Amino acid sequence: MITLYTSPTPNGWKASVTLEELELPYETRSINMGENEQKEDWYLKICPNGRIPAIVDHDPIGGGEDLAIFESGAIMLYLAEKTGKLMPQDPAGRSRTIQWLMFQMGGIGPMMGQANVFYRYFPEKIQAAIDRYQNESRRLFEVIESRLSESEWLAGNEYSIADIANWCWIRIHGWSGVPTEGLPHLEKWMAAINDRPGAQKGLGVPIPLRALDEEPSEEQVKAITESARKMLQT
Repeated sequence: MITLYTSPTPNGWKASVTLEELELPYETRSINMGENEQKEDWYLKICPNGRIPAIVDHDPIGGGEDLAIFESGAIMLYLAEKTGKLMPQDPAGRSRTIQWLMFQMGGIGPMMGQANVFYRYFPEKIQAAIDRYQNESRRLFEVIESRLSESEWLAGNEYSIADIANWCWIRIHGWSGVPTEGLPHLEKWMAAINDRPGAQKGLGVPIPLRALDEEPSEEQVKAITESARKMLQT
């Protein structure tokens, strides 16, 4: 059994979608980030960085004591290795999967995250910062578009954790203010993952939060913004 500590965010979905796609048994512990629960001492023993997601595997690879794992990419790699799924077994395919996973962790996630901060959450509108992060996010989308013009999935012929990681962020492109128009391969890829039952189940963990990928109401925008601003101060 695995315990997942998470909240409804792109990084949280990376873990929950992976768990659902792998059909691994797990229980969920929702973390209230608006109340800074992720900074409490008990949670810092699991995730020293005070962020979500984190997991505790009560039946780890090789046996032994419970194993705590933090950082969403590390969780995805561990689960893929634990099951032998969502990761090509040949060296080249494995390498491509890790490359595109790192692309998300070092590019898509940070750039879209900062686009969210300056476009949605920051109390002042700094247009140069908004333009910088939205434009860089769009550039990264175009890199993925180029890759998907020659390959069904990011790592090749197999759906993998690299696809899950990038999709969990790119799916909220509207919230970040980054368009996908003119990127047909990217949009086809997004729709294909969106149609997967495991992906949809994972998006509901710990609770559904459709405001990030649909046209949100003013009340939803206000609630999400106020919660995010609290986290920006810690």
